Amino acid sequence: MTLITGRALHYVFKIPDRKETMKFYREVLGMKVLRHEEFSEGCEATCNGPYSGRWSKTMVGYGPEDNHFVVELTYNYGIHSYDKGNDFISVTVKGSEILERAKKQNWPVVNGNTLEAPGGYAFQIINEPQPQDGDPVQKVTLASSNLEKSIKYWNGILGLKIFNQTDKTVELGFNENETKLELKDISEPVNRAKSYGRIAFSCPFDQQELIDQTIKKNDQPILTPLISLDTPGKATVRVIILADPDGHEICFVDDENYRSLSKPDYDSERVLNRQMEIDKS
Repeated sequence: MTLITGRALHYVFKIPDRKETMKFYREVLGMKVLRHEEFSEGCEATCNGPYSGRWSKTMVGYGPEDNHFVVELTYNYGIHSYDKGNDFISVTVKGSEILERAKKQNWPVVNGNTLEAPGGYAFQIINEPQPQDGDPVQKVTLASSNLEKSIKYWNGILGLKIFNQTDKTVELGFNENETKLELKDISEPVNRAKSYGRIAFSCPFDQQELIDQTIKKNDQPILTPLISLDTPGKATVRVIILADPDGHEICFVDDENYRSLSKPDYDSERVLNRQMEIDKS
């Protein structure tokens, strides 16, 4: 088993409609824009998917990524729809305030506590007050075609701990007090289609090579070998991108540099708002 001291960071969504998406995250979920960046060409690690053109990245959440699990919203200019597969199931968030805001915003609530973000991404809301201390984001749930194989990969190879398990689900993570990854057996092939996302963790810089060696030793796929990524005016980070047995993408970024890169830049929300006005997105 790989001995990684990882930290849960974020989940990446490709968004088709920036205006409606930002309304949902800001006005319904009540998240803040932590930072926003514009890029003139596609990411070398395909953070924005297999697109080579101009794109933007917006990080939103309930607090800094040092101690909160956040959401990365990638917008590819000119791309306004993505075919949705069955790979992503939901994000679970605690906060009765969210349901109250949804009602005021006339945002549809399905089955009592489910909200759907633009693009068809589901959010399960726990109808309890949002915690004053700790992270409201409880877990990210992804589909598994074979739970046994999934557990062997995530727990047996990557070393995530099992915190809860049933016949059809397993909750994993590196730390007790962090957002968990839940895998749910859907008993059919996982189709990632065009809207597929990516889950990200950090680990110490010197552990990235251990991950690389372990994945190779177990003959598992590496989508992007260790590579350094630049963000203009900010820290350079090193990442390695993996894929689990169902093709779910996993990013491991070096913790030391990512803590610098991920510092909130609240002023960048003005750039986002201006770009949405210009692009009519």
